[in-house]
Amino acid sequence: MTTNSHKNKTLTVLICLLFGSLGAHRFYLYGKRDNFAWLHFISLPLSFLLSKLYFNLNFFVTYAPWILSFLISVLMCLVLGLKSDEHWDAQFNSQSGQTSESSWPLALLLVFSVGLGAISLLFVLARGFDLLYTGGAYG
Repeated sequence: MTTNSHKNKTLTVLICLLFGSLGAHRFYLYGKRDNFAWLHFISLPLSFLLSKLYFNLNFFVTYAPWILSFLISVLMCLVLGLKSDEHWDAQFNSQSGQTSESSWPLALLLVFSVGLGAISLLFVLARGFDLLYTGGAYG
């Protein structure tokens, strides 16, 4: 029987917060064959390419794929971090031979991700309404 490496929930949430918009958390959990990880990863180069091809469009519009990837990754931080340790181990550590024990660093990361997600979502909504109703006159 082969033993797989143990996937740490706190480390996964940290990776998701720092590099989630590039799919690093999905590469950590599922490996290089995960299609959603590659979608996250391609969002930044795609946004950069759109900004160079359509340089006259607003930054908010051309970087929309990366912004969407970022918002999804912040939500995934909460989904992954709020899983019970038993459910986490059943899904990701069934053959590692170890069990997970979450502690206060995970709670701090989750509080930070809620704040970051709320601020980011409010920014996206405010900027979207500004572009929609004023054509970007206020920014």
